[in-house]
Amino acid sequence: MEPANSSAALADAQRAVAPAGQLQATPVTTRRWPRALIAAAGAALLAGGAGTVYWFTHKEAPVRYVSVPVTRGEVVRAVTATGSVNPVLTIIVGSYVSGVIQTLSCDYNTKVRKGQVCAKIDPRPYQTLVNQSKAELANARAQLVKDKAALTYARIAYTRNVTLLNRAIVSQDAVDDAKSAYDQASAQIQVDKAAIQQKAAAQESAQVNLEYTDIVSPVDGTVVSRNVTIGQTVAASFQTPTLFLIATDLTQMQVDTNVSESDIGALREGNKAMFTVEAFPNHAFEGQVVQVRQAPQTVQNVVTYDVVVGAENKDLLLKPGMTATSRLITDQREDVLRVPDQALRYSPAVPQPAAEASGAAGRMSPTRGQVRVWVLRQGHPVAVSIKPGLDDDSFTEVLEGQLQAGDRVIVGEQRAGGAGASPAQSFRL
Repeated sequence: MEPANSSAALADAQRAVAPAGQLQATPVTTRRWPRALIAAAGAALLAGGAGTVYWFTHKEAPVRYVSVPVTRGEVVRAVTATGSVNPVLTIIVGSYVSGVIQTLSCDYNTKVRKGQVCAKIDPRPYQTLVNQSKAELANARAQLVKDKAALTYARIAYTRNVTLLNRAIVSQDAVDDAKSAYDQASAQIQVDKAAIQQKAAAQESAQVNLEYTDIVSPVDGTVVSRNVTIGQTVAASFQTPTLFLIATDLTQMQVDTNVSESDIGALREGNKAMFTVEAFPNHAFEGQVVQVRQAPQTVQNVVTYDVVVGAENKDLLLKPGMTATSRLITDQREDVLRVPDQALRYSPAVPQPAAEASGAAGRMSPTRGQVRVWVLRQGHPVAVSIKPGLDDDSFTEVLEGQLQAGDRVIVGEQRAGGAGASPAQSFRL
């Protein structure tokens, strides 16, 4: 607005000083920019802004490498399996005879000695059978004495008749009859002896059944289960009932683990083992594989094998029936140079000169059996070839290579998130 006001004031002044009839209009001009120049300037501004936006959105984000040190330690390959804790030897104590439990002298956790009476079945029916068999045996022995006397008489009669026959006093028929009586008396003696043996065996059988009314412990151990009470009737007609379970030695336990068929080939007797139970999750029990059983166990088309792990239980912390999570060691290296497995799987997102010169990073060489890891040196990744050894899914043993303890191997990389950066570029592992 100021240029317009100045022009009007200048025109008024000219009119005031000019003579009459000499007044004339004095044109006032303003400066205008050419349209082409304005258009060119706008295009230049737009091109510069677009270039600035392109540079900010497409420039490479800085990389921060995630690294871990190379260490020395153990590399352990193991098989994990679950199982149950059981005594090494558990004795099932049953009953050979039927009857009513009259007394009970053993309970859970009772320490028993070999031959100790734990329960007693009512012995009266079996005592009656013993008494009856004794009487029958005595009768058979008395019968033998009687028949021996008859044999003596038959022998005397036969001898006398033979003498009389020589004198023609008796007939031959009388002699033959006496001989038959003598032979029968001799045979009866053998029958009586066999009957005595039979009655003696019956008496012994009745006595054995009477003794079986005492339920005794066959071994030294601890009662871990009791299945009867006083007054309960035990029936042993079809199968032997289980009355007690006695563990011979609770200081020696075993873990029966179920190992899948894919892992059973790596296990051998003598392999070390470690296991934990839910009661003591922070206590690792040590053991040893004592048996790899050949019998398969198939459940829902899954085949497993029973691998027995022996372990000491001096503190009696382990109890029968506990669930154990076992780690069966198949191979082990101690105090070896090792790298984490993540380092073997890492390769730079942007190809590095070293990688281009020596092949794809992290790929095993078919000729030398080597793999590549990337070591962070002076802030830059450097490819190093190593020969791997034992792998336990966490660490890999380094057999050969230009690595030493303390070197930092790259396991991943992070990029500052910015425009144009994809999530895969923000973090690579």
